[in-house]
Amino acid sequence: MPTVEERIRAEIDSHTIVLFMKGTPEFPMCGFSSRAVQALRDAGADPLYTVNVLEDPEIRANLPRFSDWPTFPQLFVQGELIGGCDILVELAESGDLARLLADARRP
Repeated sequence: MPTVEERIRAEIDSHTIVLFMKGTPEFPMCGFSSRAVQALRDAGADPLYTVNVLEDPEIRANLPRFSDWPTFPQLFVQGELIGGCDILVELAESGDLARLLADARRP
């Protein structure tokens, strides 16, 4: 059975863009996750792959240590941590988030 770190790495490696969040895009369970999803959708990340950390206590407990980022949501693009809600909103407002997502989806 894979360790929680291996499971986290597998999610990040299997998806170009992945958001670890509380809840789902349709039913976010915190305001920060809701704002992050909206920023990503506005920037063109639809469909959006997410992991609901409320459904997996091991990921919720270990992802902050894995990523060295203390809060949720957490966005990874091409295996790299981009950040949380505040950073996503700033990137979206500057137009950089749309560019980042577009670049990540290019072959």
